[in-house]
Amino acid sequence: MSLDLDKEFPRRRLGFWPSPIHPLPRLSQALGVEVWAKRDDISSGLAFGGNKVRKLEWLAADAVAKGCDTLVSIGNVQSNHTRQVAAVAAVLGMRCRLVQEEWTRWDDPVYDKVGNILLSRLMGAETVLEGAGYSTAIKETFEHALEEVRREGGKPYAIPAGASDHPLGGLGYAQFADEVVTQEREHGIFFDTVVTATCTGSTQAGMVVGFGAQQKRRRLIGIDTAANAAMTRAAVSKIARATAALVGLNREIRDEEIIVDPRFAGPDYGLPDEATIAAIRMAARLEAMLTDPVYEGKSLAGLIAMARSGEIPKGARVLYVHLGGAPVLSAYHKAFV
Repeated sequence: MSLDLDKEFPRRRLGFWPSPIHPLPRLSQALGVEVWAKRDDISSGLAFGGNKVRKLEWLAADAVAKGCDTLVSIGNVQSNHTRQVAAVAAVLGMRCRLVQEEWTRWDDPVYDKVGNILLSRLMGAETVLEGAGYSTAIKETFEHALEEVRREGGKPYAIPAGASDHPLGGLGYAQFADEVVTQEREHGIFFDTVVTATCTGSTQAGMVVGFGAQQKRRRLIGIDTAANAAMTRAAVSKIARATAALVGLNREIRDEEIIVDPRFAGPDYGLPDEATIAAIRMAARLEAMLTDPVYEGKSLAGLIAMARSGEIPKGARVLYVHLGGAPVLSAYHKAFV
Protein backbone atom coordinates (compact mmCIF):
# COMPACT_ATOMS: atom_id res chain seq x y z
CA MET A 1 0.00 0.00 0.00
CA SER A 2 1.31 3.44 -0.95
CA LEU A 3 0.04 6.54 0.84
CA ASP A 4 -0.77 9.02 -1.92
CA LEU A 5 -1.27 11.90 0.49
CA ASP A 6 -0.94 14.70 -2.08
CA LYS A 7 -4.31 13.74 -3.55
CA GLU A 8 -6.09 14.03 -0.20
CA PHE A 9 -4.36 16.84 1.69
CA PRO A 10 -3.31 20.30 0.46
CA ARG A 11 0.43 20.86 0.56
CA ARG A 12 2.67 23.88 -0.01
CA ARG A 13 5.89 22.66 -1.62
CA LEU A 14 8.81 24.14 0.28
CA GLY A 15 11.55 21.56 -0.07
CA PHE A 16 13.73 19.93 -2.68
CA TRP A 17 12.38 16.41 -2.56
CA PRO A 18 13.23 13.63 -2.51
CA SER A 19 16.05 14.25 -0.09
CA PRO A 20 19.14 12.35 -1.22
CA ILE A 21 20.36 9.09 0.20
CA HIS A 22 23.99 8.07 0.02
CA PRO A 23 26.32 5.48 1.56
CA LEU A 24 28.69 6.35 4.38
CA PRO A 25 31.58 4.04 3.44
CA ARG A 26 34.16 5.07 6.01
CA LEU A 27 31.67 4.97 8.89
CA SER A 28 30.40 1.62 7.59
CA GLN A 29 33.92 0.20 7.54
CA ALA A 30 34.50 1.38 11.11
CA LEU A 31 31.26 -0.18 12.38
CA GLY A 32 30.99 -3.36 10.30
CA VAL A 33 27.47 -2.52 9.12
CA GLU A 34 26.41 -0.84 5.88
CA VAL A 35 25.24 2.65 6.82
CA TRP A 36 23.47 5.04 4.46
CA ALA A 37 22.24 8.54 5.30
CA LYS A 38 18.92 10.07 4.29
CA ARG A 39 19.70 13.77 4.13
CA ASP A 40 16.67 15.75 5.23
CA ASP A 41 19.18 18.19 6.73
CA ILE A 42 20.11 19.58 3.30
CA SER A 43 16.92 19.33 1.26
CA SER A 44 14.58 22.08 2.33
CA GLY A 45 16.24 25.04 0.69
CA LEU A 46 15.08 27.15 3.64
CA ALA A 47 17.56 28.46 6.22
CA PHE A 48 19.71 25.30 6.41
CA GLY A 49 16.70 23.02 6.39
CA GLY A 50 15.85 20.08 8.60
CA ASN A 51 13.00 17.68 9.21
CA LYS A 52 10.40 20.25 10.25
CA VAL A 53 10.11 21.70 6.73
CA ARG A 54 8.84 18.30 5.53
CA LYS A 55 6.05 18.56 8.15
CA LEU A 56 5.42 22.27 7.73
CA GLU A 57 4.52 21.92 4.06
CA TRP A 58 1.13 20.54 5.12
CA LEU A 59 0.60 23.06 7.92
CA ALA A 60 1.60 25.96 5.65
CA ALA A 61 -1.11 25.03 3.15
CA ASP A 62 -3.63 24.86 5.98
CA ALA A 63 -2.54 28.24 7.36
CA VAL A 64 -2.94 29.90 3.95
CA ALA A 65 -6.34 28.26 3.37
CA LYS A 66 -7.56 29.59 6.71
CA GLY A 67 -6.45 33.13 5.94
CA CYS A 68 -3.93 33.34 8.77
CA ASP A 69 -1.30 36.08 8.76
CA THR A 70 1.00 35.03 11.62
CA LEU A 71 2.71 31.73 12.38
CA VAL A 72 3.09 31.17 16.12
CA SER A 73 5.19 28.37 17.56
CA ILE A 74 7.27 27.31 20.54
CA GLY A 75 10.56 25.60 21.23
CA ASN A 76 13.81 25.77 23.11
CA VAL A 77 16.03 28.83 22.87
CA GLN A 78 18.06 26.93 20.27
CA SER A 79 15.13 25.18 18.60
CA ASN A 80 15.66 23.83 15.07
CA HIS A 81 11.89 23.79 14.71
CA THR A 82 11.31 27.46 15.45
CA ARG A 83 14.07 28.41 13.01
CA GLN A 84 12.23 26.48 10.30
CA VAL A 85 8.87 28.04 11.24
CA ALA A 86 10.54 31.46 10.84
CA ALA A 87 11.76 30.39 7.40
CA VAL A 88 8.33 29.21 6.30
CA ALA A 89 6.73 32.44 7.54
CA ALA A 90 9.26 34.43 5.54
CA VAL A 91 8.54 32.65 2.25
CA LEU A 92 4.78 32.83 2.83
CA GLY A 93 4.98 36.55 3.56
CA MET A 94 3.57 36.08 7.07
CA ARG A 95 4.57 37.43 10.44
CA CYS A 96 6.11 35.05 12.93
CA ARG A 97 6.10 34.97 16.72
CA LEU A 98 8.26 32.37 18.43
CA VAL A 99 8.19 31.48 22.10
CA GLN A 100 11.75 30.46 22.96
CA GLU A 101 11.68 28.69 26.32
CA GLU A 102 14.63 27.52 28.39
CA TRP A 103 14.51 23.77 27.98
CA THR A 104 18.28 23.40 28.28
CA ARG A 105 20.47 24.70 31.07
CA TRP A 106 23.57 25.26 28.97
CA ASP A 107 25.85 27.73 30.70
CA ASP A 108 27.09 30.06 27.99
CA PRO A 109 26.39 33.80 27.69
CA VAL A 110 25.97 33.57 23.91
CA TYR A 111 23.53 30.63 23.95
CA ASP A 112 20.56 32.91 23.20
CA LYS A 113 22.44 35.01 20.64
CA VAL A 114 23.95 32.61 18.08
CA GLY A 115 22.89 29.53 16.13
CA ASN A 116 19.22 28.93 15.43
CA ILE A 117 17.83 31.93 17.28
CA LEU A 118 20.12 34.28 15.38
CA LEU A 119 18.84 32.88 12.09
CA SER A 120 15.21 33.21 13.20
CA ARG A 121 15.77 36.85 14.04
CA LEU A 122 17.50 37.46 10.70
CA MET A 123 14.39 36.13 8.96
CA GLY A 124 12.20 38.64 10.78
CA ALA A 125 10.69 36.50 13.51
CA GLU A 126 9.80 38.03 16.85
CA THR A 127 11.45 35.87 19.50
CA VAL A 128 9.90 35.90 22.98
CA LEU A 129 12.26 34.53 25.62
CA GLU A 130 10.08 33.27 28.45
CA GLY A 131 9.10 29.98 30.04
CA ALA A 132 11.14 26.93 30.94
CA GLY A 133 11.06 23.14 31.00
CA TYR A 134 10.67 20.69 28.11
CA SER A 135 7.24 19.15 27.71
CA THR A 136 5.02 17.97 24.88
CA ALA A 137 2.03 19.56 26.64
CA ILE A 138 0.54 22.86 25.47
CA LYS A 139 2.28 25.60 27.43
CA GLU A 140 0.78 28.79 28.88
CA THR A 141 3.52 30.79 27.16
CA PHE A 142 2.32 29.45 23.81
CA GLU A 143 -1.32 30.26 24.52
CA HIS A 144 -0.31 33.74 25.66
CA ALA A 145 1.59 34.36 22.40
CA LEU A 146 -1.47 33.34 20.36
CA GLU A 147 -3.70 35.66 22.37
CA GLU A 148 -1.27 38.55 21.93
CA VAL A 149 -1.44 38.18 18.16
CA ARG A 150 -5.24 38.22 18.31
CA ARG A 151 -5.25 41.33 20.50
CA GLU A 152 -3.02 43.07 17.97
CA GLY A 153 -5.54 42.34 15.23
CA GLY A 154 -3.72 39.43 13.65
CA LYS A 155 -4.95 35.95 12.79
CA PRO A 156 -2.50 33.44 14.25
CA TYR A 157 -1.88 29.91 13.10
CA ALA A 158 -0.84 27.69 16.02
CA ILE A 159 2.07 25.33 15.39
CA PRO A 160 2.93 23.19 18.44
CA ALA A 161 6.47 22.22 19.40
CA GLY A 162 8.10 20.24 16.61
CA ALA A 163 4.98 20.70 14.44
CA SER A 164 4.00 17.47 16.17
CA ASP A 165 0.78 17.47 18.19
CA HIS A 166 -1.25 18.84 15.29
CA PRO A 167 -3.85 16.99 13.18
CA LEU A 168 -1.54 17.20 10.15
CA GLY A 169 1.75 16.77 12.03
CA GLY A 170 2.38 13.16 10.99
CA LEU A 171 1.76 13.54 7.26
CA GLY A 172 5.27 14.61 6.26
CA TYR A 173 6.98 11.51 7.58
CA ALA A 174 4.21 9.16 6.53
CA GLN A 175 4.97 10.28 2.97
CA PHE A 176 8.71 10.05 3.71
CA ALA A 177 8.34 6.27 3.93
CA ASP A 178 7.14 6.05 0.31
CA GLU A 179 10.07 8.25 -0.71
CA VAL A 180 12.47 5.77 0.91
CA VAL A 181 10.92 2.82 -0.95
CA THR A 182 11.27 4.60 -4.29
CA GLN A 183 14.95 5.26 -3.59
CA GLU A 184 15.50 1.67 -2.48
CA ARG A 185 14.15 0.48 -5.85
CA GLU A 186 16.41 2.90 -7.71
CA HIS A 187 19.50 1.62 -5.85
CA GLY A 188 18.45 -2.05 -5.70
CA ILE A 189 18.69 -2.18 -1.91
CA PHE A 190 16.52 -2.61 1.19
CA PHE A 191 17.10 -1.06 4.61
CA ASP A 192 16.27 -3.60 7.30
CA THR A 193 16.89 -1.04 10.03
CA VAL A 194 16.05 2.67 10.14
CA VAL A 195 17.43 4.88 12.92
CA THR A 196 15.98 8.29 13.73
CA ALA A 197 16.08 10.80 16.55
CA THR A 198 12.72 11.19 18.29
CA CYS A 199 11.43 13.81 20.69
CA THR A 200 8.10 15.61 20.19
CA GLY A 201 6.93 12.56 18.29
CA SER A 202 5.62 13.28 14.80
CA THR A 203 8.78 12.39 12.85
CA GLN A 204 8.87 8.85 14.18
CA ALA A 205 5.07 8.60 14.29
CA GLY A 206 4.77 9.46 10.61
CA MET A 207 7.38 6.85 9.75
CA VAL A 208 5.53 4.24 11.84
CA VAL A 209 2.43 4.86 9.73
CA GLY A 210 4.22 5.12 6.39
CA PHE A 211 6.41 2.07 6.84
CA GLY A 212 3.49 0.25 8.45
CA ALA A 213 1.52 0.61 5.21
CA GLN A 214 4.20 -1.26 3.27
CA GLN A 215 4.46 -5.00 2.65
CA LYS A 216 8.08 -5.45 3.67
CA ARG A 217 8.69 -5.11 7.39
CA ARG A 218 11.72 -3.30 8.79
CA ARG A 219 12.86 -2.22 12.23
CA LEU A 220 12.37 1.48 12.94
CA ILE A 221 14.33 2.60 16.01
CA GLY A 222 13.61 5.96 17.58
CA ILE A 223 16.45 7.23 19.76
CA ASP A 224 14.92 9.31 22.53
CA THR A 225 16.54 12.75 22.76
CA ALA A 226 14.25 14.22 25.41
CA ALA A 227 15.68 12.22 28.34
CA ASN A 228 12.08 11.24 29.03
CA ALA A 229 11.35 8.11 27.05
CA ALA A 230 7.89 7.64 28.57
CA MET A 231 6.80 11.10 27.40
CA THR A 232 8.33 10.53 23.99
CA ARG A 233 6.70 7.14 23.56
CA ALA A 234 3.31 8.53 24.58
CA ALA A 235 3.67 11.34 22.03
CA VAL A 236 4.73 8.99 19.22
CA SER A 237 1.91 6.56 20.01
CA LYS A 238 -0.75 9.28 20.10
CA ILE A 239 0.36 10.90 16.84
CA ALA A 240 0.91 7.60 15.01
CA ARG A 241 -2.60 6.38 15.83
CA ALA A 242 -4.18 9.73 14.94
CA THR A 243 -2.24 9.85 11.65
CA ALA A 244 -3.15 6.25 10.80
CA ALA A 245 -6.82 7.13 11.23
CA LEU A 246 -6.44 10.33 9.21
CA VAL A 247 -4.85 8.62 6.19
CA GLY A 248 -7.05 5.52 6.35
CA LEU A 249 -4.42 2.92 7.19
CA ASN A 250 -7.20 0.39 7.88
CA ARG A 251 -5.42 -1.33 10.72
CA GLU A 252 -4.36 -0.65 14.28
CA ILE A 253 -0.86 0.55 15.11
CA ARG A 254 0.65 -2.09 17.36
CA ASP A 255 2.69 -1.21 20.45
CA GLU A 256 5.64 -3.26 19.21
CA GLU A 257 5.93 -1.05 16.11
CA ILE A 258 6.89 1.89 18.32
CA ILE A 259 10.48 1.44 19.48
CA VAL A 260 11.84 4.27 21.64
CA ASP A 261 15.34 3.62 22.96
CA PRO A 262 16.13 5.66 26.11
CA ARG A 263 19.83 4.86 26.46
CA PHE A 264 21.43 7.64 24.43
CA ALA A 265 19.56 10.77 25.51
CA GLY A 266 22.36 12.10 27.69
CA PRO A 267 21.77 13.85 31.01
CA ASP A 268 18.81 15.95 29.83
CA TYR A 269 17.13 17.49 26.80
CA GLY A 270 19.70 19.52 24.88
CA LEU A 271 22.63 18.34 26.97
CA PRO A 272 25.16 16.04 25.29
CA ASP A 273 27.23 13.39 27.03
CA GLU A 274 30.63 12.01 26.01
CA ALA A 275 29.09 9.47 23.63
CA THR A 276 27.17 12.21 21.82
CA ILE A 277 30.27 14.36 21.36
CA ALA A 278 32.31 11.34 20.24
CA ALA A 279 29.65 10.44 17.66
CA ILE A 280 29.60 14.00 16.30
CA ARG A 281 33.39 13.96 15.93
CA MET A 282 33.36 10.54 14.30
CA ALA A 283 30.82 11.47 11.61
CA ALA A 284 32.58 14.76 10.95
CA ARG A 285 36.05 13.22 10.62
CA LEU A 286 35.06 10.12 8.67
CA GLU A 287 32.30 11.49 6.42
CA ALA A 288 32.30 15.31 6.73
CA MET A 289 28.71 14.90 7.93
CA LEU A 290 27.84 17.45 10.60
CA THR A 291 25.46 16.50 13.38
CA ASP A 292 24.34 18.36 16.49
CA PRO A 293 24.45 17.81 20.27
CA VAL A 294 20.67 18.03 20.79
CA TYR A 295 19.27 15.43 18.38
CA GLU A 296 21.43 13.93 15.64
CA GLY A 297 24.52 13.41 17.74
CA LYS A 298 22.42 11.34 20.13
CA SER A 299 20.74 9.24 17.44
CA LEU A 300 24.12 8.67 15.80
CA ALA A 301 25.60 7.66 19.16
CA GLY A 302 22.82 5.11 19.43
CA LEU A 303 23.52 3.70 15.97
CA ILE A 304 27.25 3.46 16.71
CA ALA A 305 26.72 1.73 20.07
CA MET A 306 24.20 -0.76 18.67
CA ALA A 307 26.46 -1.62 15.74
CA ARG A 308 29.45 -2.15 18.03
CA SER A 309 27.45 -4.31 20.47
CA GLY A 310 25.90 -6.47 17.75
CA GLU A 311 22.34 -5.26 18.40
CA ILE A 312 22.52 -4.18 14.79
CA PRO A 313 24.14 -7.32 13.34
CA LYS A 314 27.24 -7.34 11.17
CA GLY A 315 26.39 -6.90 7.53
CA ALA A 316 23.04 -5.24 8.20
CA ARG A 317 22.01 -2.34 5.98
CA VAL A 318 21.01 0.67 8.07
CA LEU A 319 19.39 3.95 7.05
CA TYR A 320 20.39 6.81 9.31
CA VAL A 321 17.82 9.60 8.98
CA HIS A 322 19.61 12.93 9.29
CA LEU A 323 17.02 15.43 10.51
CA GLY A 324 19.24 18.53 10.56
CA GLY A 325 20.45 20.68 13.42
CA ALA A 326 23.99 21.67 12.47
CA PRO A 327 23.25 25.45 12.78
CA VAL A 328 23.16 24.97 16.55
CA LEU A 329 26.79 23.85 16.76
CA SER A 330 28.12 27.36 17.41
CA ALA A 331 25.96 27.58 20.55
CA TYR A 332 27.73 24.46 21.87
CA HIS A 333 31.28 25.49 21.04
CA LYS A 334 32.45 24.73 24.60
CA ALA A 335 31.64 21.06 24.14
CA PHE A 336 34.30 20.71 21.45
CA VAL A 337 37.22 22.48 23.07
